[in-house]
Amino acid sequence: MVIFVLTLIVVAGAFALYQWGGDVLIKEATPKGHFEAVEPGGGPDYTLASSWAARPGLANDPALWLPDGVTQPTSGKAAVFFIHPTTYLDTDRWNAPLDAVGETGWRTNLFVQSQASAFNGSGEVWAPRYRQAAFGAFLLDTPDARSALDFAYRDVAAAFDQFVKEAGDRPIILAGHSQGALHLMRLLREKVAGKPIARRLVAAYVVGWPIDTASDLPAIGIPACANQGQTGCILSWMSFGEPANPSLILDQWKRSRGLTGAERKPDQILCVNPITGTTGGAAPPEANPGTLVPTANFSSAKLEGGQVGAQCRDGLLVVDGQVPPLGPFVLPGNNYHVYDYALFWGAIRRDAERRLAAWH
Repeated sequence: MVIFVLTLIVVAGAFALYQWGGDVLIKEATPKGHFEAVEPGGGPDYTLASSWAARPGLANDPALWLPDGVTQPTSGKAAVFFIHPTTYLDTDRWNAPLDAVGETGWRTNLFVQSQASAFNGSGEVWAPRYRQAAFGAFLLDTPDARSALDFAYRDVAAAFDQFVKEAGDRPIILAGHSQGALHLMRLLREKVAGKPIARRLVAAYVVGWPIDTASDLPAIGIPACANQGQTGCILSWMSFGEPANPSLILDQWKRSRGLTGAERKPDQILCVNPITGTTGGAAPPEANPGTLVPTANFSSAKLEGGQVGAQCRDGLLVVDGQVPPLGPFVLPGNNYHVYDYALFWGAIRRDAERRLAAWH
């Protein structure tokens, strides 16, 4: 059971684990000691290639990966900023070191490879290494935990500033998953909405983190994507199988206040179907251009089309059809959080390219 739980932490990131939150698990997962701030000026230097997991010109760039049989088209004109999910599992500190290697480095590379690669047909991808909050930061609402998340966001914000400098006047695509999606929500609110750069936003893929359309979205300042031709908008979804039971996630979430200060409600969660590109959309399996199906050791993957359909229902993206064998990491309640990108890799790729073509 311990191995199983730790495996879930690895692949699902901190957000899903937060919802279990038993006393024993909290005790084991909480980082030791208290959060310690570093001196000003000690952050990563994003002018250096070593501060990035992916960026143009980087050797062995994982964001350039493609599934078996998929050929790389001419790269689009966009610049893509991707924020990876939680990959640091140790409890020795509240935030990961920037140069984390070993299993953390391997997991980071894997997530960038399998998720950010969906956008490499639309343009060049930047994915920063950042001093991510340890997964235990999501288990408690404490000053230490809040400080760890704020600390991680400061790195993300600094990386985004450098990305904007290097992207020039190109259209931009922003994307993240789990912890990355949480930071992306804040980034949109503080550095994009209402600013000149918002005119260059093709779309923002805020995946694997709930957004309340009434108490969060107005404060973020970017609208939801109502249709597949819309630009400058947000796509967000959380994937579940049948029967979907999101109580482990939403029982805690709905007790919190949204970014506007209003209460959060499960029936107000934003769901944009990545297959149709519409808010509240539904699509049969044959409309899905490709699910990413990995080998057992994750050394490669193939794209299988026409297998998985999906419909937005009560704020959740509920999958149907014949889900391929993706691995053993479906969370309680038929939660496909781990596979939010993999289930719809081909559709996400198509959606980004379609919105880029519509951008002007």
